[in-house]
Amino acid sequence: MTVIRKEDVIASVADALQYISYYHPLDFVQALEKAYHKEQSQAAKDAIAQILINSRMSAEGRRPICQDTGIVTCFVKIGMNVQWDSDLTVQQMIDEGVRRAYTNPDNPLRASVVADPAGGRKNTRDNTPAVVHIDMVPGNTVDIQIAAKGGGSENKTKMVMLNPSDDVAAWVESVLPAMGAGWCPPGMIGIGIGGTAEKAAVMAKESLMEHIDIHELIERGPANAEEEMRLDIYNRVNKLGIGAQGLGGLTTVVDVKIKTAPTHAASKPVCLIPNCAATRHVHFTLDGNGPAELAPPKLEDWPEVTWEMGDNVRRVNVDEVTAEDVQTWKTGETVLLSGKILTGRDAAHKRIQDMLNKGEGLPEGVDFNGRFIYYVGPVDAVGDEVVGPAGPTTSTRMDKFTDMMLEQTGLMGMIGKAERGAATIESIKRNKSVYLMAVGGAAYLVAKAIKKARVVAFEELGMEAIYEFEVEDMPVTVAVDSTGANAHQIGPDTWKVKIAEMDA
Repeated sequence: MTVIRKEDVIASVADALQYISYYHPLDFVQALEKAYHKEQSQAAKDAIAQILINSRMSAEGRRPICQDTGIVTCFVKIGMNVQWDSDLTVQQMIDEGVRRAYTNPDNPLRASVVADPAGGRKNTRDNTPAVVHIDMVPGNTVDIQIAAKGGGSENKTKMVMLNPSDDVAAWVESVLPAMGAGWCPPGMIGIGIGGTAEKAAVMAKESLMEHIDIHELIERGPANAEEEMRLDIYNRVNKLGIGAQGLGGLTTVVDVKIKTAPTHAASKPVCLIPNCAATRHVHFTLDGNGPAELAPPKLEDWPEVTWEMGDNVRRVNVDEVTAEDVQTWKTGETVLLSGKILTGRDAAHKRIQDMLNKGEGLPEGVDFNGRFIYYVGPVDAVGDEVVGPAGPTTSTRMDKFTDMMLEQTGLMGMIGKAERGAATIESIKRNKSVYLMAVGGAAYLVAKAIKKARVVAFEELGMEAIYEFEVEDMPVTVAVDSTGANAHQIGPDTWKVKIAEMDA
C-alpha cells in the first residue's frame, strides 16, 4: 500500500504548471524545427521562426510562452492500492496546485477562468477550478498528465455524429478549413472516435498528451487501421495549404493523434480537438516518495533560428500615421509599429457597446479616433517588465463589434491573430481601414517590443482591461488591407494549388 501525501500532489501540480508555462515539450520543438527547414512559404517560415525564437526566449527567461496560459486539464490515474494522506479530494488538491501556480509572484500566470459561464462570467482570479478526469487502475502509484489549454485552440473543437459507414478522414478534411487560424497552427490535432459523444471528446483531449511520433510512423509504415487513418488525415490536412498562422504553407499539423472506444452499432461519434503552437503538457508519477521532480530541458536542445526582416518592411509611427498612409499598405507586407496603441478584447468591447447604446460615450481617457487597437489580454508583469507576455488573441471574436468600432469611434486599424469574417472584411474595405496580424504563440517575443504600459479603463476586468501600450518596432503583417485583400484566403488558396502541383 502506497501512501500519497496531500502536499506532494499540490506541490507537483503547481511545479508542473509553472514548468509547462515556459518549457515547450522538446518533441514539439523538434517537430517545429523540421517544419521550419521544410517550409517554402516565406510568410509561414517567418511565423515558425518567431514561434521557435519565442520558445527559446521563454525557456531562458522562465516566462510564459503564450499570454493565454490556459485552462487546466488533468488526467489522473489512481492505483487501486493507493492510500491518501489528505483531508482534501483529488479535485481540491489539484485546484490548490493550480491556485499556487497561477498566483506565483515569480512567474504569475494569466487567470482566464470565469465562473457563471451563462451569466456574469466573473473571473475566479486564480484559474480554478481545473477540469479533472479520474480513473482507477491497477497498481500503487498516482499517474498525472496535466495540460494548460488555450482558448483559441479549444474554441475550434468540432464534434459530429457520423453514420457508421462515413469516412472520418474525409470529415476532418472538410472541417479543417472552416476552423480558420484561430487555433494557431502549426499544431497537433487529437481525434476521439467511438464510445458516446462525451467519451469521444475526452479521448480526443487525452490523445493530445501523447508523444509526437508521426515521422517514425511514416518511416516504418502503419501497423493497423488506426495508424493508417493517422497518416491519411496528416497528409490530407497538410495538403490543404493552410500553413503556419493560416498564411499558407506546407505544414498545418505536425502530428495527428487518435484514440478509439467501442460504440453503439448505430453510432460513430467523432470529436476533433486541436492543440496550438503553445502546446503545453507534462506527465509525472507519484509513488509515495515525495513530489515529482521535473528536470529542466537543456537550452542547447533548442534550434538556433534567426528571423530577419524582408525587403518589404515598412516602419510606421502610429502616433503620426494618417488614413491616407494606411491605404498605401498592402496585404502581406511586414510592418514595424512604434508609438501608442490601445488594447481591448471581448469584455471591453461589450462594455463599450453598452455605453454607446446608452449614449454615454467612451470611458474617460479612452479615445480610439485615428488609433489602433490590439486584441490582447497580457500576463502580469514581474521584475522590471512593463508588461508580461502579450501575444494576440483570436480576432474573429471581435468581428461583431467591428462596424461599431470603425464607424462610431473613429478607430483606424486593428491588430490580432487569425482570419476575419466576410462581413468584417467588407467593413474594413468600406471604412478604408486595415487589419494587422501578430504571430500567435510568440507572446514573450512580442512583449519585448512594448516599452510602456498603463491601464486606462475597466481595471476591474483584469487582463481584459483597456491598456495603452507604447511600442517600438512591434512586428506585424498586413492581413487585410484597405481594399479587402485577405492574406488568410490568398495564402491557403495559393499553397493548396502549389502542393497539388508538387504531388502531380
